[in-house]
Amino acid sequence: MPLLSAVAAAILAVIIISTLYFGRDIFVPVSLAILLSFVLAPLVGILQRIRVPRGLAVVSVVILAFSLIFAMGSLLATQLTQLAGDLPRYQSTISEKIQSFRDTKAGRGTLERASDMLKDLSKELDKPKDAPPSARASGAIIGPNATAPLTPVPVEVRQPDPGALESLRTLISPLVHPLATTGIIIIFVIFILLQREDLRNRLIRLAGSSDLQRTTAALDDAARRLSRLFLTQLLLNGAFGVVIGIGLWLIEIPSAILWGILAAALRFVPYIGAVIAAAFPLALAAAVDPGWSMLLWTLALFLIVEPVTGHVLEPMVYGHSTGLSPVAVVASATFWTALWGPIGLVLATPLTVCLVVLGRHVEHLEFLDVMFGDRPALSPPEIFYQRMLAGDPTEAAEKAEEFLKERSLASYYDEVALKGLQLAQADAERGALNQERLLKIRDAVNEFASDVSDQDDRPPAERIITTDAEASSAVEGVAENAANENLPVLDKDTLPPDWQSEHPVLCVAGRSRLDEAAAIMLAQLSTAHGLAARVEGAEALSTTNVFRLDTTGVAVVCLVYLDVRGSAHMRYSVRRLRRKLPKATIILGCWAKEIDPATLDSLREGAKADLVATSLGEAVKLCIEATGVKVQQRQDAEQELPATTAA
Repeated sequence: MPLLSAVAAAILAVIIISTLYFGRDIFVPVSLAILLSFVLAPLVGILQRIRVPRGLAVVSVVILAFSLIFAMGSLLATQLTQLAGDLPRYQSTISEKIQSFRDTKAGRGTLERASDMLKDLSKELDKPKDAPPSARASGAIIGPNATAPLTPVPVEVRQPDPGALESLRTLISPLVHPLATTGIIIIFVIFILLQREDLRNRLIRLAGSSDLQRTTAALDDAARRLSRLFLTQLLLNGAFGVVIGIGLWLIEIPSAILWGILAAALRFVPYIGAVIAAAFPLALAAAVDPGWSMLLWTLALFLIVEPVTGHVLEPMVYGHSTGLSPVAVVASATFWTALWGPIGLVLATPLTVCLVVLGRHVEHLEFLDVMFGDRPALSPPEIFYQRMLAGDPTEAAEKAEEFLKERSLASYYDEVALKGLQLAQADAERGALNQERLLKIRDAVNEFASDVSDQDDRPPAERIITTDAEASSAVEGVAENAANENLPVLDKDTLPPDWQSEHPVLCVAGRSRLDEAAAIMLAQLSTAHGLAARVEGAEALSTTNVFRLDTTGVAVVCLVYLDVRGSAHMRYSVRRLRRKLPKATIILGCWAKEIDPATLDSLREGAKADLVATSLGEAVKLCIEATGVKVQQRQDAEQELPATTAA
């Protein structure tokens, strides 16, 4: 069945792509009409708010928009005609520059001599043979009656003069296709703007959503976002084209208006659009100016305007991204250009943005968001778990460092790392992880904890916004005032004498390697907050080993369990630790994925533990409270530190 589903999906994809390719004469105008409707919809809404009837508002906006388009088209045609007439004048300048470039070479190089040799050989090969083997082939008579070769008679074929109807057809035929396409676009734009709500309802019906209210709100929100995005992008790219056009006019590049309009249009193509737009004026500057100053000024214009627009204005106006991953942008540009040619290159990004927005709001099209969207395909806990499975804790440490720019280490452990281990625990319970993989995860977590051990968990002097998408996704799930976000960092000199030993906190794994991995993270977090801790594996709880356990200077024992189903195991483990450490505080860490307060209290009472914690941050907080240090005063002082540092 999976194979049949894959084959059916492949056949469907081939059918869709073939339909888009062979039906491009229809789909290109429809796509342009849909995008134009997104741009014009806000203008129609403005007219409707001032009591203009819907039909009149739509027709007025469409007439105004296409009037501007036709005006720009006629201006482009005029500029192209003028440029074509001036091109022969620039040939001599280009020849002089090539000659001057050659003159700068000292002597004739090896490459130039090789080129001359190839030209000489080509001339030798093109020479005619001395005499044909048979004169009959040339029509000559050999012998005493030989005569001169026959001279060919030139023949000229003339077509009859075309009539008036034929001349009119020749004049109109090149215009039929563009005019028909324009007419289709105008008709579709008008009807889309008039029937927006009806088209939305039909799309909801096709999506087959069971929640009409939520889907309707989602599609309305998507339509507003797309309209704002496309309109803003149009205005911003138009401003870019105006600045480029004015700059080229000041530099005295011919047909500056043409290059300004071309720059505005090509800037809809991400990454390479501005480069393509700059290539034509640069080539023309080299052809027009006998020197190189015009070329350098043109290059400087693009090198200044494009970065300012892309890295300053765009983030200020509509955010850092269009919602597409860089790979999706390149892939979509390649795909749509192969299907629809140059117009597909311009439409690639807007069309893919539409598909991604649909994927985010329509359940059955979610795969589009996964394939092309810029949001992480995996959640932060899934990424952490996957990195531990792959034995690559370095990447996880890099993501953690990005997260720590905005949130605390305790929040990262609770919201990302611990939840990742809970996913591993779920896989272990269903038998998907063998002992070798569990050991690999434990070792990877140990290396990860070592990599982040130099991170200070004090509140930062100033918040730095991370630019990493995966770290941002994790940050969004943690509030700035979360319960364990501002845990204090204790100073060893202020601790009571019983807590000033080398390792006052002992973290013991309950049963498995995953429990040991969680204990490693707890020990590292506790150490980061001023309470040095060490880790013991689950084998330390056996009857034989528990009495060999080194408990020198231990004030608190944290017993860690990711699987809370073994209440008897918890009870016997706490009993053995109590015999070994009668004066120590025993904290039971129950870090299952979902556990209700009643069950938690039942586990604590059944195990006879002193305290119970449901997260790493809570366990560290209980350890800090067990020291008896006035935590609130220290926490207030640390919270005042950023303001003091900033001042």
